[in-house]
Amino acid sequence: MIHYRLRCSAGHEFESWFANAAGFDRQSAAGMVECPVCGGAKVTRALMTPAVGRKGRARRAEPVEAPPPAVQEPSPEKMAAGPMPAQMVALLQRMRGEIEKNCDYVGPSFAKEARRIHNGEVAARGIYGEATEAEREALSDDGIEVGRIPWIPRADG
Repeated sequence: MIHYRLRCSAGHEFESWFANAAGFDRQSAAGMVECPVCGGAKVTRALMTPAVGRKGRARRAEPVEAPPPAVQEPSPEKMAAGPMPAQMVALLQRMRGEIEKNCDYVGPSFAKEARRIHNGEVAARGIYGEATEAEREALSDDGIEVGRIPWIPRADG
């Protein structure tokens, strides 16, 4: 595995791991490496300081960052452990945009509409809306899979 510091065309820097240098080149050429801040796919390797051990001493392993803790319903500025990383906010904003663009908003009728879709009463389609905890549990008990995502303000305000 190889660890790279990367930079997008907008100047955002971030880090990622790849199987090898050819893996980065292949994924980058295919547009599979995206900036977690702006989503730009024009990404290059940034200058990094190499980790060089002293002669006669074993190189100390770099600490691996733990993944961010799971969050229920964060504000974009705060999480239980402190501020939400800008990269996470950007990814959640992109997710919200894709959901709003490709799914139907059914508001507080979410549980009822999910059940109608599951029972074949209406055409299958992506939906989003609100449901109480009891409604979510009842859907799950009936074998209807639903997901819950943090819903944060849009990037455009």
